[in-house]
Amino acid sequence: MSESCTPQDCSGCPSAGNCSSKPQSLLETPNQMSNIGKVIGVVSGKGGVGKTLVSSMLSVALQRAEKKVGIMDADITGPSVPKAFGIHAKADACEFGIIPQTSKMGIDIMSINLLLENESDPVVWRGPVIAGVVKQFWTDVIWKDIEYLVVDMPPGTGDVPLTVFQSIPVNGIVIVTSPQELVSMIVEKAVKMAKLMNIPIIGIIENMSYYECPHCGEKINVFGESHLDTIAAEYGIPVIARIPVNTELAKHCDQGTIELYEGDWLDPAVEYIENL
Repeated sequence: MSESCTPQDCSGCPSAGNCSSKPQSLLETPNQMSNIGKVIGVVSGKGGVGKTLVSSMLSVALQRAEKKVGIMDADITGPSVPKAFGIHAKADACEFGIIPQTSKMGIDIMSINLLLENESDPVVWRGPVIAGVVKQFWTDVIWKDIEYLVVDMPPGTGDVPLTVFQSIPVNGIVIVTSPQELVSMIVEKAVKMAKLMNIPIIGIIENMSYYECPHCGEKINVFGESHLDTIAAEYGIPVIARIPVNTELAKHCDQGTIELYEGDWLDPAVEYIENL
């Protein structure tokens, strides 16, 4: 390696193409029986913004657009995707790998809750073990004929998001935010990590964006006026959906019937994803 070599630019280096400092791919090979189209990550810079709700609703919206969808619940210590879909059975297995459970409407789902003896058992594992499980959800699970695999990631920029970005060929991410003033920090953290890992950003979805009066239809900014458009413009990222505060959505999550939600809030997000 030349003394003047920079890892970002190998042009002009006599050792170009044969250099020990060249970054090595950490991408894992999917299960031999898997057939996966595009991988969409759903991320947030902090917790409590409804990332799992968005992951579930986005998957349902894609399925309603006649796409074959799978959900990888990568939030190992806080898995909640199966509950939103009313799935309590365990994942099956065969000689080729692990077979995910399928929702009533045909969405394939894999979560650590489908492997635990009791779904209420806590996952008290250290980071490397958790990261290893996430990799196995890619290498050992049979994702058969999936057009879009939605990866519901835990909040923040720790072990699991890093593992997903390094181990799985993510085609793009959706950033989930809320209208509070903290939104700028949430977006900034997620954007910076995505750029650091060279992951395309599809757009931003604002959850709990407003409350719509059931009587007059007036939109009420429960958390104050949103400044998301200004922040999104600053980073050159589109706002692809806004989801209101809606008691029916909460009820569907609690009852495991998220596939029955009514509303077209995520239709624009589906169009953005289809145009990747």
